[in-house]
Amino acid sequence: MEKLGLNEIREKYLSFFESKGHLRLPSFSLVPENDPSLLLINAGMAPLKPYFTGRQVPPKKRVTTCQKCIRTPDIERVGKTARHGTFFEMLGNFSFGDYFKNDATKWAWEFVTKVLNMPVDKLWVTIYEDDDEAFDIWTKNVGVSPDRIVRMGKEDNFWEIGTGPCGPCSEIYFDRGPEHGCGSPDCKVGCECDRYVEFWNLVFTQFEKQEDGTYKKLDHPNIDTGMGLERIACIMQGVLSLFDVDTIKSIRDKVCEMAGVEYGKDPQTDVSVRVVTDHIRSTVFLISDGVNVSNEGRGYVLRRLLRRAARHGKLLGINGTFLYKLADTVIDASEKAYPVLEENREMIKSKIKNEEERFAQTIDAGFSILNSFLDDKLLDNMEKNTIFSGNDAFKLYDTYGFPIDLTREILAERGIEIDEEGFNREMEAQRQRARANAKMTEVGWEDTIADALSNVAPTDFVGYDSLESEAKIIAIVTDAGSAKALAEGNSGILVLDKTPFYAESGGQVGDVGKVCGEFTEAVVTDTKKTPDGKFYHIVEVKEGTFGVGETVTAKVDIRTRRRTQANHSATHLLDSALKNKFGRAVSQAGSLVNKDRLRFDFTLDRPVSNEELAEIEADVNRQIAMAVPVVWETMPIDEAKNKGAVAVFGDKYGDVVRVVTMGNYSMELCGGCHVGNTSEIGLFKILSETGVAAGVRRIEAVTGFGVLTEVYAMQEVLNTTAEALKCAPKDLAKKAAIVMDELKKAEAKIEGLNAKLAKSSEGDILNSAREINGITVVCGRIDGATVDALRKIGDDFKAQTPCGVIVLASSDGGKATFIAMATKEAIAKGAHSGNIVREAAKIAGGGGGGRPDSAQAGGKDVSKIDNALAAVYKMMEELN
Repeated sequence: MEKLGLNEIREKYLSFFESKGHLRLPSFSLVPENDPSLLLINAGMAPLKPYFTGRQVPPKKRVTTCQKCIRTPDIERVGKTARHGTFFEMLGNFSFGDYFKNDATKWAWEFVTKVLNMPVDKLWVTIYEDDDEAFDIWTKNVGVSPDRIVRMGKEDNFWEIGTGPCGPCSEIYFDRGPEHGCGSPDCKVGCECDRYVEFWNLVFTQFEKQEDGTYKKLDHPNIDTGMGLERIACIMQGVLSLFDVDTIKSIRDKVCEMAGVEYGKDPQTDVSVRVVTDHIRSTVFLISDGVNVSNEGRGYVLRRLLRRAARHGKLLGINGTFLYKLADTVIDASEKAYPVLEENREMIKSKIKNEEERFAQTIDAGFSILNSFLDDKLLDNMEKNTIFSGNDAFKLYDTYGFPIDLTREILAERGIEIDEEGFNREMEAQRQRARANAKMTEVGWEDTIADALSNVAPTDFVGYDSLESEAKIIAIVTDAGSAKALAEGNSGILVLDKTPFYAESGGQVGDVGKVCGEFTEAVVTDTKKTPDGKFYHIVEVKEGTFGVGETVTAKVDIRTRRRTQANHSATHLLDSALKNKFGRAVSQAGSLVNKDRLRFDFTLDRPVSNEELAEIEADVNRQIAMAVPVVWETMPIDEAKNKGAVAVFGDKYGDVVRVVTMGNYSMELCGGCHVGNTSEIGLFKILSETGVAAGVRRIEAVTGFGVLTEVYAMQEVLNTTAEALKCAPKDLAKKAAIVMDELKKAEAKIEGLNAKLAKSSEGDILNSAREINGITVVCGRIDGATVDALRKIGDDFKAQTPCGVIVLASSDGGKATFIAMATKEAIAKGAHSGNIVREAAKIAGGGGGGRPDSAQAGGKDVSKIDNALAAVYKMMEELN
C-alpha cells in the first residue's frame, strides 16, 4: 500500500469521481450561505442540503467535493487525544436522483482497492441489518466476500435526523491489525478500540420519515457519501494520529521548533503542541473565509480557538506573538488546494497577530479581575476563605477568557482551592449546550418561502437597464404558504417572471417601489431572493386583489434607486482609496448601502487618523470630479481575476461574473447597481471611522444630497452652540478655548482649596489616634476631599507611624468614598486594608477592597459614614 500524502489523496479522489461523470465543485465557505440553522459548516453534505431537498437545482446530478469543516462541541478534548480536531476536510461524492447503491458501492470499492491499492484482506464492510439489497450488491455485484460484511443496527448504520430524508448506511473499515486492538476476544468491527477504523460512510437516502414514524420511499433516492481526508491519510501513511499526517505534521514540527521542545517526550507538552497545531489550522481557514474575531457567534468560535492556541503556546514557553508566524506553515501546506489562502496571506496573519496582542492584554487584565472577584464578593461566601466558587472560576474562564490553570495557580499561592466539582459542572453544562446546538443546527430544512417557490423558475432580472417593466405574477406567498390571490389590506410576497427590482445582496438593500395592475396597486417595501435566483417582492396591497397569472407593471422608486446606487459606486471608490493609502492587504470585511448612507467595513489593525481620513475623502472626491465612466461587463471568473478585478472577501461567485470598472481606478466583481458616471455621485463625505471588531474598522459616509443634509444639521449644531456661548459661529473655536481655560483654572483653584481643607483637618484627625492591640488606629472624615487628598494624609500617617492603620472617608455628590492604609508591622499583626475597607463600606451600602497595605471602597448612603468609621475600631479590637 503506497504512502500517499494528504494533498495527493484529495486530488486522486476528486479526479477519480470526475472520471465517473461527476462535477468537481470547490469547497464551499465555512460560513453557511443562506442557512441560519448552521453556525459553521460541520459536514461535507451541509452546503448541498438545498440540492437534496429540491429547493435548488444542482449544477449537475453528480457532484464531488472536498469540503472544509469545523466542529467545536468537544473542543476541550482536542490535544488530549490523538484523534480529536476542530478542523477537517471531508471528501464526498453525491447523486441527486441519479445513480444509487449499485454505482456508489462499486465506485467506492474501485477507488480504495484500485486507486489507493488498499489490501482487500484488510477491508471490512458494514451494512444496516435489514438492508438485504446492499448485501446482495456488495457480494454479487462488487465481489466482496460475505464473511467480510457485518450487519449492524439502526444506531450505527441508519442515518436520520428527526423527520425528512433518511436511509440506511454502508461503511468501509480498515483493520490495523491485532496489535492495535483491545485484546478482548470479542474485539471486532465496531469495537471502540483503535484496531478497526471506519473511514468511508455511504448513505443511501431512500426514505422520508413521516410525522407518525413511518418511512415513505422516495421516488428519486440520493447518494451522500463522506470520507474524512485526515482519517484516510492516517491509514495510507501508516500512522495512528492525525497529528502525524504529513501536512499536519509539518505544522506540529514548526510548533516544536518555536517552543524548543521534542514531540513525544512529555505527555503534557504534547497536549499543548497538539492544541496549537489543530487550532491554528482552524483559525487560518476561518479567517480566510471571512470570519472576524468577536464575542458572539462565529467570531466567538474564532476568538476561543485563537486564545486557546495562544495560551498553550505560553505553556510551551513561547514568548510573545507567534501564531501569525505559524500561519505561514498552514498556508504553505494547503495553498495549492485553496489558492485563496495565498491571496489573503498577509491579511490572515495581520488579524491573527492583532488578536494575539489583545489576548496578552487580557491575561494582564485577568489578574485584576480575579483580584476584584476575591475582594468584592467571593471571600464573603467562602468558608474560612479556602474555597473559590466553581461558578465564578468558570465565569472567569468563559466570559473573560482567563485560563482555569492560571486561576488555580494564583489561588493556590493564597492557600485557596477551587471548587473543581462546581467548575466541572459548569463546563459540562456548556458542553451539553454546545452538543444540543450542534444537533439542532444539522436540521434547519424547513423554510416556508423556499418550499413555496420550489417549482418556480428563476427570475429574469432586467433592473440594470430599466426601472419599469411588464411582468406576470407566477407565485404568491403568505404566512400560510402558497396562495392564489392577495387581497387589499393584506401583506405578502409577489413573485414575477421578470423584474426591475434589485434584490438585497452584496451589501446593497433591496429596491422599493410599486406593482400595479389595471385596478390594483401594491407598495413594494423590500425585495429579496432565494439562493437559486428567485426574486420575491414583499408588498402591502393598497387597492384591489392580485392573482397568480395576472400581468402587472413593476415600477422601482427612481429617487431611492438613484441615491442607493450612488452610495454603492462610492463604496467601490472608497475601497480603492483605502488600498491606495494602506496597501493591497486592506480588504473589504462587509458593507451596507441604502439611499441614506453607506457603511464600509475593512481590515486594518489601527484607527485611521483625521489627516488620513481627509486624504482618503479627497481621493474619492477627485474621482467623482473627474467624471469617470462606470462600465460593466460579464466574463469568466478566471478572466476577471487575471485582469485584476477585486473579489469581495467572503462573497460567492459563479463561473461567469459581472465586472464593474471605473476608469483605471477601480475594478471589482459586483452584481449591484451603479451610476453611469462617477459625477452622478455628486460629493462624498466621511461621517465617522470606528472599530467594530478586532482588526476591523468601519467608515460611514454620505453622498450627493446626503452631504447637504449633514451640512444643514451641522450648521444647526453650530448655531445652537454659538448661542449658548454667546458668540458668532465663526468665533466658536476661540470662545471654546477661552471657556476651557477658565474651567481649568477653576478646577485648579478648587483642587487647591480641597488640599488646604484636607491639610487643616489632618492634625485633628491624626491627634484622634487610638492604640488597639498594639496598633495605632486613626479614623476620620473630610467631606469634599478628593481621593488623592485622602491618600496624601494616609501616606503622611504611614511615614510617621511604624505600626498603624488609617481609614478616611469623604462625601461628595451624595456618594461616600473610603480609603484604608496599613503599615508593614500592622499587616504582620493581622491588619488587612482590603478587608477593613470592604466591611466599612458595606455599612454605607457599598463595597470595595484591595491589597493588605492599601485599599479603596465606595458607599451609597453618606448618612452612614460615621457609623462605618466607628465600626473600624470594633474590627481592630476583634483582631486576633
